[in-house]
Amino acid sequence: MIGAVNDTPLLSIDLPFCRRLGRGKVREIFALGDDLLLVASDRISAFDVVMREGIPGKGRVLTETSAFWFQQLADVVPNHLLSTDVDRWPDVPAEFRPLLRGRTMRCQRCQPLPVEWVVRGYLTGSGWKDYQKDGAVSGVVLPKGLQHASELEPPILTPSTKAETGHDEPISFARVVEMVGEPVAVAARDAALRLYQRGRAFAKQRGIVIADTKFEFGLRDGKLLLIDECLTPDSSRFWPASEVRPGGNPTSFDKQYLRDWLTSTGWNKTPPPPTLPPEVIAKTAATYRDIQQRLTQGTRA
Repeated sequence: MIGAVNDTPLLSIDLPFCRRLGRGKVREIFALGDDLLLVASDRISAFDVVMREGIPGKGRVLTETSAFWFQQLADVVPNHLLSTDVDRWPDVPAEFRPLLRGRTMRCQRCQPLPVEWVVRGYLTGSGWKDYQKDGAVSGVVLPKGLQHASELEPPILTPSTKAETGHDEPISFARVVEMVGEPVAVAARDAALRLYQRGRAFAKQRGIVIADTKFEFGLRDGKLLLIDECLTPDSSRFWPASEVRPGGNPTSFDKQYLRDWLTSTGWNKTPPPPTLPPEVIAKTAATYRDIQQRLTQGTRA
């Protein structure tokens, strides 16, 4: 598929001049020379199931938001991003540049770690459900008497597996150490917490609370790199700061609107998913654009 209509979601991507390495829920991964191309489609997943319909412009929002954060946080930990300027890549044929423009990151190749580094600064989502059952989140015991949207200070790390299909599963930090070794596990844990704290402080200046997020890391020549995406509406929960209070239910600037709608249908969270109505698609697209503008407006990425 060459070219893209702005209001038509891009669901599949084929680049005959590259070698395909993988296809995730949202991103297509290609090898181009010694580099990687990460191309964000407009696909969207919820409860680890990819919807049949896409969200117009979503891939560009994810790419531009990640690139913004990669630059903002580069002094915390190096990242894999080389460039997003498709028009300056001579090894990309001109006829494919409109398709890739705005939704493609050219990145360094590295060895991804088999862990998602989930940082929680507020009690919500699956963490809130776990806390209600046993007073802990992924084995991390929390104080008694917390409510939904209570702040966790300090933030906690609740790592999980990276499932190719199906659901990611929470794992203990001890298990992470077994998987990647203690030096890498400690370095990635500390980096994830620093990234979250820096991002949280930045977002709060713009009236946004980052309730939780996930990071991914890889190794290149023994060096830890932040990879994949960073503090996007796909990987994070964003709330208006003015609405955040213990016991509250803040508006979500992320895919929570879609999750709530899906839950309201009685869907059992296994394929196939329900058909998304036009108004749900439009609302989700508007939410993604809104949080990007709130976070990045007036700041050079």
